[in-house]
Amino acid sequence: MTDMTIDTISTTELASIGEGNIAYMRRMSSDEMIRRFPVANQIQPGLDLWALFGADGTPLAVSDDPGSIITSASENMLETVSIH
Repeated sequence: MTDMTIDTISTTELASIGEGNIAYMRRMSSDEMIRRFPVANQIQPGLDLWALFGADGTPLAVSDDPGSIITSASENMLETVSIH
């Protein structure tokens, strides 16, 4: 048997993995966006949107066009992943 050590990682350290390199895009309604991010209250209710988030969950961009989200990520040299 081999000895194994398990290093622990804090929530903050976990959230920072990929920071500045990876972003994720997620489809969400404008209603959900407003609930999660009250500063987004200028967005019209009832829309289907795509949102781009930094690796730590910080919202970076919102659009009704997924292509513009991918373009925004690319222009900022971010690798995008999609979550469902």
